[in-house]
Amino acid sequence: MKTFRQIGAVTLMNLRSLPQRLGTSAVIVIGIAGVVAVLVSVLAMSTGMLKTLTQAGAEDRVIVLRNGSASEMGSNLGRDAVRLIADAPGIKRDAEGRPLASVETLRLVNLFKQSDGSEVMVTLRGVGPQVLAVRPEMKIIEGRMFRPAVNEIIVGKAAKAQFRNMNLGDQITTRGATWTVVGVFSSDGSSHESELIADAETVNGADQRSGFTSVIARLESPQAFQKFKDALSSNPALAVDVSRERDYYERQSETIGKVISVVAYVVGGIMAIGAIFGALNTMYSAVSERLREIATLRALGFGATAMVISVLVEALLLAFIGGAIGAALAWLFFNGHVVGTTAGGVNGHLIFELTVSAQLITTGIVWACVIGLIGGLFPAVRAARLPVVEALRAV
Repeated sequence: MKTFRQIGAVTLMNLRSLPQRLGTSAVIVIGIAGVVAVLVSVLAMSTGMLKTLTQAGAEDRVIVLRNGSASEMGSNLGRDAVRLIADAPGIKRDAEGRPLASVETLRLVNLFKQSDGSEVMVTLRGVGPQVLAVRPEMKIIEGRMFRPAVNEIIVGKAAKAQFRNMNLGDQITTRGATWTVVGVFSSDGSSHESELIADAETVNGADQRSGFTSVIARLESPQAFQKFKDALSSNPALAVDVSRERDYYERQSETIGKVISVVAYVVGGIMAIGAIFGALNTMYSAVSERLREIATLRALGFGATAMVISVLVEALLLAFIGGAIGAALAWLFFNGHVVGTTAGGVNGHLIFELTVSAQLITTGIVWACVIGLIGGLFPAVRAARLPVVEALRAV
């Protein structure tokens, strides 16, 4: 009990003296705030990208690709194959008995960004006539739906905001065709909002090809997945890979997500080392300035434990404040900020919002506290081991 009272008394004394050491204390706070702000803002890219990609998937939807294909762009399915896939058991059907399946084809088109005019590659997705039933989250928010067999496209609202010539009535020219924008759609913030969408047969006709890249199907229920997959796997006329749509998009984001995380932790780690040295210097300076005070307390019977914990508490408090400030700055300046990049197996330009989640804020503050703990540990041990006589003689 005596030890706890000593710890409380010495710690309170240290904290009360902080206003007298604002300059040196600010070194720790600012250094750690910078580390946390950079770490959280970079990790927010990975979080935002994953959120945008997984939003494109649903538990009751599946994607079928050619066997061994890593992504839709690398897949090719013939017409006989897509007919067999659409007739497989487990697919939900509409009131007229038609399977809710969209036979799709992908290609890349060159567009120009509104911000700086730079050229980027954007996904043009050809879809089947059942697409709105397969993806009920897709809503036309401006204009109308494209017509089959006509060179018309609808554009995602993110694409419209980022690229030139995306307004109703505008035209874009690709190899073999000129497309007219007739509508704008939303898709619950998913990656499809970064795309242009047209009729699949019209896209194939413009490219003079007959194959498709994928089949997206809506199941009777999420539990029907295994029945659907087994039916396709056991069919000797098919060589396909079947995945839940959400699992597919999570795999597409894994590689780029890992790269971003590694970059964030490497850069953050380098900055953290600098912050630790800053904390060490500051806390050593604080201990040196209070040599007589520490020696007097030791002479009055205060134990070494009270000295160690009081210094650590001070370092952790400053680190926590710095971490909170850094996380707040990252949230203020980066949360919701729209960026674009090419993501993993998604070959087109992906537009997404940086997302500073509660988990990232917690991660940043934990990093800050670890930096403060390491930076305060050695000065705390020095304060505890300081010879009383030597300290009292210090000027």
